[in-house]
Amino acid sequence: MAVALLLIFVAVGTVVFHFMSPWWWTPIASNWGYIDDTIALTFWITGFVFVAVVLFMAYCVWKFRYRKENRAEYEPENTKLEWWLTGLTTLGVVGMLTPGLFVWNQYVTVPEGAMEFEALGEQWQWSFRLPGKDGKLGTSSIRNITDNNPYGLNVKDPNGKDDVLVDGDEAHLPLGKPIKVLLRSKDVLHDFYVPQFRAKMDIVPGAITYFWFTPTRTGTFDLLCFELCGIGHHAMRGKVIIESEKDFNAWLKTQPTFAKSMAQARNGTENLPNRVLTRAEGTSPGQGIVR
Repeated sequence: MAVALLLIFVAVGTVVFHFMSPWWWTPIASNWGYIDDTIALTFWITGFVFVAVVLFMAYCVWKFRYRKENRAEYEPENTKLEWWLTGLTTLGVVGMLTPGLFVWNQYVTVPEGAMEFEALGEQWQWSFRLPGKDGKLGTSSIRNITDNNPYGLNVKDPNGKDDVLVDGDEAHLPLGKPIKVLLRSKDVLHDFYVPQFRAKMDIVPGAITYFWFTPTRTGTFDLLCFELCGIGHHAMRGKVIIESEKDFNAWLKTQPTFAKSMAQARNGTENLPNRVLTRAEGTSPGQGIVR
Protein backbone atom coordinates (compact mmCIF):
# COMPACT_ATOMS: atom_id res chain seq x y z
CA MET A 1 0.00 0.00 0.00
CA ALA A 2 2.86 2.41 0.77
CA VAL A 3 4.38 1.86 -2.69
CA ALA A 4 1.01 2.38 -4.38
CA LEU A 5 0.45 5.64 -2.49
CA LEU A 6 3.96 6.79 -3.36
CA LEU A 7 3.28 6.22 -7.07
CA ILE A 8 0.00 8.14 -6.83
CA PHE A 9 1.88 10.98 -5.12
CA VAL A 10 4.43 11.03 -7.98
CA ALA A 11 1.66 11.26 -10.60
CA VAL A 12 -0.30 14.00 -8.82
CA GLY A 13 2.85 15.89 -7.82
CA THR A 14 4.10 15.93 -11.40
CA VAL A 15 0.85 17.50 -12.65
CA VAL A 16 0.80 20.08 -9.85
CA PHE A 17 4.46 20.99 -10.47
CA HIS A 18 3.78 21.39 -14.19
CA PHE A 19 1.08 24.01 -13.63
CA MET A 20 2.77 25.77 -10.70
CA SER A 21 6.36 25.61 -11.93
CA PRO A 22 8.26 28.93 -12.00
CA TRP A 23 10.31 27.62 -14.96
CA TRP A 24 7.83 28.45 -17.68
CA TRP A 25 8.03 30.04 -21.12
CA THR A 26 9.23 33.59 -21.51
CA PRO A 27 6.53 35.98 -22.85
CA ILE A 28 6.28 35.49 -26.60
CA ALA A 29 7.45 38.35 -28.86
CA SER A 30 6.80 36.98 -32.34
CA ASN A 31 4.10 35.44 -34.51
CA TRP A 32 5.08 31.88 -33.55
CA GLY A 33 2.33 31.14 -31.07
CA TYR A 34 1.78 27.99 -33.15
CA ILE A 35 5.00 26.59 -31.66
CA ASP A 36 3.69 27.17 -28.14
CA ASP A 37 0.45 25.40 -29.08
CA THR A 38 2.37 22.44 -30.51
CA ILE A 39 4.53 22.13 -27.39
CA ALA A 40 1.44 22.39 -25.17
CA LEU A 41 -0.24 19.59 -27.15
CA THR A 42 2.87 17.43 -26.70
CA PHE A 43 2.76 18.14 -22.95
CA TRP A 44 -0.89 17.06 -22.77
CA ILE A 45 -0.33 13.82 -24.68
CA THR A 46 2.90 12.76 -22.96
CA GLY A 47 1.57 13.97 -19.60
CA PHE A 48 -1.59 11.90 -19.96
CA VAL A 49 0.44 8.82 -20.88
CA PHE A 50 2.85 9.35 -17.98
CA VAL A 51 0.06 9.76 -15.42
CA ALA A 52 -1.88 6.81 -16.84
CA VAL A 53 1.16 4.51 -16.70
CA VAL A 54 2.11 5.55 -13.15
CA LEU A 55 -1.49 5.14 -11.89
CA PHE A 56 -1.71 1.77 -13.63
CA MET A 57 1.48 0.72 -11.86
CA ALA A 58 -0.03 1.85 -8.55
CA TYR A 59 -3.19 -0.16 -9.28
CA CYS A 60 -1.15 -3.27 -10.15
CA VAL A 61 0.95 -2.95 -7.00
CA TRP A 62 -2.22 -2.80 -4.90
CA LYS A 63 -4.35 -5.29 -6.88
CA PHE A 64 -1.70 -7.98 -7.19
CA ARG A 65 -0.04 -7.53 -3.83
CA TYR A 66 1.03 -10.68 -2.05
CA ARG A 67 -1.76 -12.59 -0.40
CA LYS A 68 -1.33 -16.10 0.83
CA GLU A 69 -4.52 -17.44 -0.75
CA ASN A 70 -3.79 -15.96 -4.22
CA ARG A 71 -2.31 -18.00 -7.05
CA ALA A 72 -0.43 -16.57 -10.04
CA GLU A 73 -2.09 -16.86 -13.44
CA TYR A 74 0.07 -17.35 -16.54
CA GLU A 75 -1.20 -15.41 -19.60
CA PRO A 76 1.57 -15.07 -22.23
CA GLU A 77 -0.44 -12.85 -24.59
CA ASN A 78 -3.62 -10.84 -24.86
CA THR A 79 -4.50 -9.95 -28.44
CA LYS A 80 -7.27 -7.53 -27.52
CA LEU A 81 -5.03 -5.60 -25.13
CA GLU A 82 -2.20 -5.53 -27.68
CA TRP A 83 -4.49 -4.01 -30.33
CA TRP A 84 -5.71 -1.38 -27.88
CA LEU A 85 -2.16 -0.42 -26.87
CA THR A 86 -0.99 -0.31 -30.50
CA GLY A 87 -3.93 1.84 -31.55
CA LEU A 88 -3.62 4.30 -28.66
CA THR A 89 0.15 4.58 -29.17
CA THR A 90 -0.37 5.29 -32.87
CA LEU A 91 -2.92 8.00 -32.11
CA GLY A 92 -0.57 9.59 -29.60
CA VAL A 93 2.39 9.64 -32.00
CA VAL A 94 0.25 11.02 -34.84
CA GLY A 95 -1.18 13.65 -32.49
CA MET A 96 2.33 14.84 -31.59
CA LEU A 97 3.88 14.72 -35.07
CA THR A 98 1.11 16.08 -37.29
CA PRO A 99 0.88 19.63 -35.83
CA GLY A 100 4.67 19.90 -35.89
CA LEU A 101 4.78 19.11 -39.61
CA PHE A 102 2.29 21.90 -40.36
CA VAL A 103 4.16 24.38 -38.16
CA TRP A 104 7.50 23.44 -39.72
CA ASN A 105 6.07 24.04 -43.19
CA GLN A 106 4.99 27.53 -42.10
CA TYR A 107 8.33 28.08 -40.36
CA VAL A 108 10.36 27.68 -43.56
CA THR A 109 7.82 29.14 -46.02
CA VAL A 110 8.93 32.77 -46.12
CA PRO A 111 6.21 35.28 -47.11
CA GLU A 112 6.83 37.55 -50.07
CA GLY A 113 8.36 40.90 -49.24
CA ALA A 114 10.12 39.69 -46.11
CA MET A 115 13.22 41.68 -45.18
CA GLU A 116 16.45 39.70 -45.23
CA PHE A 117 18.73 39.68 -42.22
CA GLU A 118 21.93 37.67 -41.93
CA ALA A 119 23.60 36.43 -38.76
CA LEU A 120 27.19 35.20 -39.04
CA GLY A 121 28.41 32.95 -36.25
CA GLU A 122 32.00 32.21 -35.33
CA GLN A 123 33.84 31.17 -32.20
CA TRP A 124 32.63 32.92 -30.10
CA GLN A 125 30.83 35.99 -31.40
CA TRP A 126 28.10 37.25 -33.66
CA SER A 127 28.18 39.56 -36.67
CA PHE A 128 25.20 40.73 -38.69
CA ARG A 129 24.40 41.99 -42.19
CA LEU A 130 21.39 43.88 -43.48
CA PRO A 131 20.43 44.98 -47.01
CA GLY A 132 21.03 48.57 -48.06
CA LYS A 133 18.75 50.84 -50.08
CA ASP A 134 18.30 48.24 -52.83
CA GLY A 135 16.71 45.86 -50.32
CA LYS A 136 18.91 42.96 -51.47
CA LEU A 137 21.82 41.21 -49.82
CA GLY A 138 24.89 40.56 -51.94
CA THR A 139 26.23 37.07 -52.45
CA SER A 140 28.94 35.73 -50.18
CA SER A 141 31.30 32.80 -49.82
CA ILE A 142 33.62 31.59 -47.11
CA ARG A 143 36.37 31.57 -49.75
CA ASN A 144 36.18 35.37 -49.92
CA ILE A 145 36.92 35.89 -46.22
CA THR A 146 40.01 37.99 -45.56
CA ASP A 147 41.13 40.45 -42.88
CA ASN A 148 39.56 43.26 -44.91
CA ASN A 149 36.47 41.24 -45.85
CA PRO A 150 35.53 39.25 -42.72
CA TYR A 151 31.99 38.65 -44.04
CA GLY A 152 33.21 37.00 -47.24
CA LEU A 153 31.14 39.19 -49.55
CA ASN A 154 31.54 39.01 -53.31
CA VAL A 155 33.25 42.27 -54.30
CA LYS A 156 31.94 41.88 -57.87
CA ASP A 157 28.29 41.66 -56.84
CA PRO A 158 26.68 45.14 -57.12
CA ASN A 159 23.91 44.13 -54.71
CA GLY A 160 26.45 43.85 -51.92
CA LYS A 161 27.99 47.32 -52.21
CA ASP A 162 25.40 48.96 -49.96
CA ASP A 163 25.02 46.01 -47.56
CA VAL A 164 25.09 47.23 -43.98
CA LEU A 165 27.67 45.46 -41.83
CA VAL A 166 27.11 45.24 -38.09
CA ASP A 167 30.27 43.99 -36.41
CA GLY A 168 29.09 43.64 -32.86
CA ASP A 169 26.79 41.70 -30.57
CA GLU A 170 23.79 43.99 -31.04
CA ALA A 171 21.37 43.81 -33.97
CA HIS A 172 18.37 46.04 -34.59
CA LEU A 173 15.21 44.92 -36.40
CA PRO A 174 11.92 46.69 -37.20
CA LEU A 175 8.64 45.92 -35.44
CA GLY A 176 5.79 44.18 -37.22
CA LYS A 177 7.67 43.30 -40.41
CA PRO A 178 8.34 39.75 -41.68
CA ILE A 179 12.06 39.01 -41.48
CA LYS A 180 13.92 36.19 -43.19
CA VAL A 181 16.88 35.21 -41.03
CA LEU A 182 19.81 33.82 -43.02
CA LEU A 183 22.43 31.96 -41.01
CA ARG A 184 26.09 31.28 -41.84
CA SER A 185 29.04 29.90 -39.90
CA LYS A 186 32.73 30.68 -40.34
CA ASP A 187 33.99 27.66 -38.43
CA VAL A 188 31.91 25.11 -36.51
CA LEU A 189 28.28 24.26 -35.84
CA HIS A 190 26.37 27.03 -34.02
CA ASP A 191 22.69 27.70 -33.34
CA PHE A 192 20.72 30.97 -33.47
CA TYR A 193 18.17 31.15 -30.66
CA VAL A 194 16.06 33.92 -29.16
CA PRO A 195 13.69 32.38 -26.56
CA GLN A 196 11.05 35.10 -26.82
CA PHE A 197 10.79 34.61 -30.59
CA ARG A 198 10.21 30.84 -30.18
CA ALA A 199 12.60 30.56 -33.10
CA LYS A 200 15.89 28.73 -33.44
CA MET A 201 17.92 27.13 -36.19
CA ASP A 202 21.26 25.35 -36.49
CA ILE A 203 24.03 27.19 -38.34
CA VAL A 204 25.86 24.61 -40.44
CA PRO A 205 29.34 25.29 -41.83
CA GLY A 206 29.30 25.39 -45.63
CA ALA A 207 25.53 25.92 -45.85
CA ILE A 208 23.01 28.74 -45.44
CA THR A 209 20.11 27.84 -43.17
CA TYR A 210 17.12 30.08 -42.61
CA PHE A 211 13.75 30.69 -40.97
CA TRP A 212 11.42 33.68 -40.72
CA PHE A 213 9.48 35.48 -38.03
CA THR A 214 7.59 38.71 -37.42
CA PRO A 215 8.47 40.67 -34.24
CA THR A 216 5.31 41.58 -32.35
CA ARG A 217 6.62 43.80 -29.56
CA THR A 218 9.50 46.15 -28.98
CA GLY A 219 12.28 45.38 -26.55
CA THR A 220 15.78 44.00 -26.12
CA PHE A 221 16.06 40.22 -26.29
CA ASP A 222 18.95 37.87 -25.57
CA LEU A 223 20.49 36.06 -28.51
CA LEU A 224 22.09 32.73 -27.55
CA CYS A 225 24.17 30.15 -29.31
CA PHE A 226 22.21 26.99 -28.54
CA GLU A 227 24.77 24.49 -29.81
CA LEU A 228 27.93 23.56 -27.92
CA CYS A 229 30.63 25.14 -30.10
CA GLY A 230 33.79 25.12 -28.00
CA ILE A 231 35.30 26.45 -24.82
CA GLY A 232 33.81 29.94 -25.22
CA HIS A 233 30.29 28.71 -26.03
CA HIS A 234 28.90 30.21 -22.81
CA ALA A 235 30.13 33.66 -23.85
CA MET A 236 28.62 33.59 -27.35
CA ARG A 237 25.73 35.90 -26.60
CA GLY A 238 24.21 38.91 -28.29
CA LYS A 239 21.22 41.23 -28.31
CA VAL A 240 18.35 41.66 -30.74
CA ILE A 241 16.63 45.03 -30.36
CA ILE A 242 13.14 45.34 -31.81
CA GLU A 243 12.09 48.96 -32.37
CA SER A 244 9.80 51.08 -34.50
CA GLU A 245 10.62 51.34 -38.20
CA LYS A 246 11.54 55.00 -37.75
CA ASP A 247 14.07 54.23 -35.03
CA PHE A 248 15.35 51.25 -36.99
CA ASN A 249 15.99 53.34 -40.10
CA ALA A 250 17.75 55.99 -38.02
CA TRP A 251 20.03 53.34 -36.53
CA LEU A 252 20.65 51.78 -39.93
CA LYS A 253 22.02 55.06 -41.29
CA THR A 254 24.73 55.09 -38.63
CA GLN A 255 26.13 51.71 -39.67
CA PRO A 256 28.92 51.32 -42.28
CA THR A 257 28.32 49.73 -45.66
CA PHE A 258 30.48 47.13 -47.38
CA ALA A 259 31.63 49.65 -50.00
CA LYS A 260 32.70 52.09 -47.29
CA SER A 261 34.62 49.46 -45.34
CA MET A 262 36.45 48.31 -48.49
CA ALA A 263 37.32 51.92 -49.34
CA GLN A 264 38.74 52.39 -45.86
CA ALA A 265 40.82 49.24 -46.32
CA ARG A 266 42.19 50.47 -49.65
CA ASN A 267 43.07 53.82 -48.11
CA GLY A 268 44.99 52.10 -45.34
CA THR A 269 42.63 53.26 -42.59
CA GLU A 270 41.27 50.95 -39.97
CA ASN A 271 38.55 48.68 -41.19
CA LEU A 272 35.56 47.52 -39.17
CA PRO A 273 36.73 46.04 -35.86
CA ASN A 274 37.35 42.41 -36.61
CA ARG A 275 36.90 40.97 -33.15
CA VAL A 276 38.74 37.79 -32.40
CA LEU A 277 38.30 35.58 -29.38
CA THR A 278 41.25 33.35 -28.58
CA ARG A 279 42.25 31.18 -25.66
CA ALA A 280 45.70 31.57 -24.21
CA GLU A 281 47.60 28.33 -23.83
CA GLY A 282 47.70 26.80 -20.39
CA THR A 283 44.58 28.58 -19.11
CA SER A 284 41.59 26.92 -17.66
CA PRO A 285 38.12 27.10 -19.26
CA GLY A 286 36.70 30.62 -19.14
CA GLN A 287 40.14 32.22 -18.77
CA GLY A 288 42.46 33.71 -21.34
CA ILE A 289 39.63 34.89 -23.58
CA VAL A 290 40.57 38.19 -25.19
CA ARG A 291 38.26 40.46 -27.16
